[in-house]
Order: sequence, then structure tokens, then C-alpha cells
Amino acid sequence: MQRSHSAILSLAIGTMISASPASAQAQQSHGRLDDPFLDNLVGTWSISRQIRGTVVENVMQAQWVLNHQFIQLHMRGAGDPPSYEALVLIGYDPSASRHVAHWCDDFGGQYSAVGYGKRSGNAIEFTFTYPDGPFHNTFTWDPSTRGWTFLMQSEDSKGQRRLFGVDTARRK
Repeated sequence: MQRSHSAILSLAIGTMISASPASAQAQQSHGRLDDPFLDNLVGTWSISRQIRGTVVENVMQAQWVLNHQFIQLHMRGAGDPPSYEALVLIGYDPSASRHVAHWCDDFGGQYSAVGYGKRSGNAIEFTFTYPDGPFHNTFTWDPSTRGWTFLMQSEDSKGQRRLFGVDTARRK
């Protein structure tokens, strides 16, 4: 009887652990980052960018890099030369239980930043700290359309958020 209770308890604990939100987070294993959520970014994407009332088309290529520790997003405006270009590296810091994003774009080093975010459901809200206040970029995955939305908001000194732009990414 004792053995049967132990087996049931072990099964119940294993089920709770595998169903816990923490298990859905990124895991470091075998020297690589395994993150099924970020895997949804891998591929080639068309991005419709609505920035301050203007709509522009961009493309994005996303792939795992640096020993599968980061997913690299390479965003480019559709023109030649591109009107915008960015390289973003997204990884996971298990010691702080949060994602990290290194954002570099053609605005230069003054606007390059490191943002941090925690996953909640199908979204990660990254917060980047700038001298004029925080900037939030929320990456949201929609499993039904298999697409992404990147909601960008600036925050003023009173904590009020203002829409900066919205990117809608659809797989090419």
C-alpha cells in the first residue's frame, strides 16, 4: 500500500511540475537554449509597421545563433537602401528568470539598448531604459494566425504610456 501511495504522489508532483508556468519558460540544456515559444519566431516574415501614423513594409529573418543561445532577428525596410535596419538578439537569463533583448539599429549606439522581460502567456514585454524614460516592446504570439504583433510604447515621467508603433508580422 505504501508503494502505491508513493507512486501516486510522484505522478501527481510530476504532473504539477510539468503543467507549471515555469516549465513553459526557456530551459538551458546541453549547452543550448531550448525555448519552444521563441522557436515560433524562426523563419522569414513580412512586417507591416505602423509608426506614428505612417505604414511601411519591412522584412525580418529570424534564426538561432551563438550556439543556440540567442535568436537573432534581422529587420530591414523593403527598399534599397532600407529605410530601417535592426539586429536584435533575444536570449534567456535563467538566474533572473527573464528574457533579455539586445537591440541595435541604424540609429546608432546612442539608441542601442538592452531590454528585459518576463513571459506571460503568449507575450513577452521587454522594457528598455533610455535617458528620457522607459520604452516597452511587447512581443505577442497568436497561435491561431501563427503571427506576431510587436506593440511599442514610450512611457513619460508620470508613468503614462503612449503608442509609438505596432508591427504585424506574417510568415512569408
